[in-house]
Amino acid sequence: MKITQSFTVARPADAVWTFFQDIPAVAACLPGAELVESGADGIQRGKVGVSLGPFRASFEGEARVTADAANRSGHVEGRGIDKRGGSHSRMSLDYKLEELDRSTRVDIEVDLTLSGPIAQFGRIGLVTEAANMLVGEFARNLDARLSQAPQPRGVDAALHRGRNRISAVSVVLAVIRAKFKILFGRRPR
Repeated sequence: MKITQSFTVARPADAVWTFFQDIPAVAACLPGAELVESGADGIQRGKVGVSLGPFRASFEGEARVTADAANRSGHVEGRGIDKRGGSHSRMSLDYKLEELDRSTRVDIEVDLTLSGPIAQFGRIGLVTEAANMLVGEFARNLDARLSQAPQPRGVDAALHRGRNRISAVSVVLAVIRAKFKILFGRRPR
């Protein structure tokens, strides 16, 4: 499944770019994420917790992160496995920063492949809505972090570990709202 998102951060592109190079700080902004090891080879190892109603998964895996400073863009290739539930994920993510007037637009394109029990949620749109909510929460956390005074790396990473999981009720309500917008948005006025 392909997911495309954009959000705006009320900070200059140079500040956002510098922040994006601090992988532990970025991971701390992502709900449910925990960075376990940051390798010198560019491989990041970590965990991402997902909760969709009664379904819970904890994906353990790794990602390779590459950055292109000249274009303020980056690429992430990752994969993970939920050892308890048997679900697998594979992800390719591209991001690009664009300087706006006193802010920065972040464009994200994700190609996500899910297999195992979690794949059933992708068929009914829950994964897409969960991704939309995750990106929204990530953008708020990113903006909050960039608004703070600089802190040593990793100081609050432990505070974010496993927090801010997306509620299944919120996801289902978002799917229902989206369906109603589609249904009633096409009516002639």
